[in-house]
Amino acid sequence: MRVDIENLDAHRGGRRVVSDVSVSVPSGTVLGMLGPNGSGKSTLLRAVSGVAAPSSGRVLLDGTDTASLSRRDMALRVAVMAQEHSEEFEIPVLDMVLLGRIPHGRGFGNDSDRDVAVALGALNRVGASHLARRAFSALSGGEQQRVLFARALAQDTPVLVLDEPTNHLDIAHQLELLDLIRATDKTVLVALHDLNLAARSCDAVGVLVDGRLTALGAPTEVLDTELIRSAFDVDSTAVDHPRSGLRHFLFDRRSLLDRRSPSPRDGGHADTHHEGTPVSPSTPEGSTLP
Repeated sequence: MRVDIENLDAHRGGRRVVSDVSVSVPSGTVLGMLGPNGSGKSTLLRAVSGVAAPSSGRVLLDGTDTASLSRRDMALRVAVMAQEHSEEFEIPVLDMVLLGRIPHGRGFGNDSDRDVAVALGALNRVGASHLARRAFSALSGGEQQRVLFARALAQDTPVLVLDEPTNHLDIAHQLELLDLIRATDKTVLVALHDLNLAARSCDAVGVLVDGRLTALGAPTEVLDTELIRSAFDVDSTAVDHPRSGLRHFLFDRRSLLDRRSPSPRDGGHADTHHEGTPVSPSTPEGSTLP
């Protein structure tokens, strides 16, 4: 399913957090959203997924404006794995995953044999079958992440929106989960912090800085030391991976050229919401990924 984001603005807490973002994501593409803390990644994904309506602009799923869809119709198209979730759920893990089946049936507590089979299959795919009877609240952070991803898979939608899905996961499970994401053949928008994992696992990456999409394209075209310095205030060294040949980044130190530091032009006050320096020439307005 194709996802088109058109001139999207989004507010959170009364403040505009995302400004005029446009991008078209072809069906089956994994788009990684990158950016420093507070850059608007989570707010953008909330607007795309329908969790929060955009302030202006629109999101289209195969040409259908999400604003015209009911909650159930949206849930049949887009599954969400959010950063924020309560860890106090006392329900068994299997029941947590079965929540993803609600849009397909009669509601929680009326699960069909197929629903149970799909949920168990999703747990198996993420390597969490052994957790099915445990209480969700008793799991470690990494185990909870895997269960929440299983719930998104059980929802069986053509689009996945995943906000920091590798949080709390050890290295092996980070790699495993990202490989699972690629293997789904779904259209995926995923927020990530690890640039090297994004370069390894995403078809394309978009970089948000102060709520604006400042770079978009294939990881090999977008990610470089200049962008990392401009967007993340970090000096880095690029090396070729000895096995894959892909560009890999070693992070050296916080850049001395902090784009958020006070300057005489700012009157001596740090500006935490200016547009920042454009970080890549590969960022056309209204970009379409290949």
